[in-house]
Amino acid sequence: MARDTRKKEDFAFLMKKLYDERYRHVEKALLVADNLNTHSKAAFYKAFRSSIALELAQKFEFHYTPIHGSWLNIAECELSVIARECLGNRRIECIEQLNEELRWWEASRNSRQKGVNWHFTTKKARTKLKRLYPEPIFQD
Repeated sequence: MARDTRKKEDFAFLMKKLYDERYRHVEKALLVADNLNTHSKAAFYKAFRSSIALELAQKFEFHYTPIHGSWLNIAECELSVIARECLGNRRIECIEQLNEELRWWEASRNSRQKGVNWHFTTKKARTKLKRLYPEPIFQD
C-alpha cells in the first residue's frame, strides 16, 4: 500500500493493518525488514497508545537484512516486475488509483506463485563473502 509520506507512523499503521488483517491469530510473526530508521518497534510507540504498541511489539519479531547482500538483487527484481507489469510507462493520477493498481497486481502476482531460483549457496557465500560469513567453529 502506498502512502503520502514515509514516516515511522506510516510504517506502524501498515504493520497494524497487516497484523489485524492477516496475523492476529499467530503467536509471533517474523518480519524481515531493511535497515531504514522507520522500521523498528519504536515506530509502534510513536503511532499508537502504549497498550497497542506493546501488543504489536510483542507480536512482530524483527529480522534486519544485511546492509550489503545478494538479497537486494531479489528485491530489485521484484521492483522491476512491478514497474513493468503494474505501473508501465504511464502516469497514475492519485494515490488511491495507485493503491488499486498495486492491489490488483499483488493478487495476480501471488496467484501465479512466482519464486526465486536461488543459486548462491552457503559454501559460495563463505568463499566470496569471507568476512561476512566466517567458518563456523562447529561443523555438521
